[in-house]
Amino acid sequence: MISNTEVIDILNKIGDKIIEEKDFLTELDRPIGDNDHGINMAKGFTEVKKKLEGMADADLGTIFKNTGMTLVSTVGGSSGPLYGTAFMKMGMTLGAKKEMSLEEFLGALQAGVEGVGQRGRSTTEEKTMLDAMVPALNAMKEACAAGQEAGSVLAAGVQAARAGVEHTKELIATKGRASYVGERGIGHQDPGATSFTFMLETAAANL
Repeated sequence: MISNTEVIDILNKIGDKIIEEKDFLTELDRPIGDNDHGINMAKGFTEVKKKLEGMADADLGTIFKNTGMTLVSTVGGSSGPLYGTAFMKMGMTLGAKKEMSLEEFLGALQAGVEGVGQRGRSTTEEKTMLDAMVPALNAMKEACAAGQEAGSVLAAGVQAARAGVEHTKELIATKGRASYVGERGIGHQDPGATSFTFMLETAAANL
């Protein structure tokens, strides 16, 4: 089981990782976006970290909901609404629980990923964060169904997310600012898929 305090710790470490990778994520965004993904995400998670300071006794629903609402209100561009929706959907799924099983985490993540697709009106193969999210979720669900322990399940997700990021280099974007560059975007990996992969890597390393 993963407790509320462990979730807070992981979210803080995710914030640290996103802030650390701010320049790299922004550089990825330069040729195909608004050149601000890392800047915006770092700004958002700086505020998330502040909010988490007073949430030691909160349930998982509240923790994820507040994380999502903070990202919506502080992260510019499409990333704020998309990531915000993901975290808020996870919070709605987990509700008043103060700890979650691996299966409950995967159920919440599925709700979050579906929320991203609905909010962005997007699916896989469109050079978005979903090209890392969906393969990672599917790999983790398969590993969990096969009876693997949590570390192996998350490792399978990380591996699939990384492969998804690589695959985005081959895709032509059809959503958002990246769609404006057409074929010139080939060879460049999607910043959103990359930032999600950083989040999952951090979670896997700290569970």
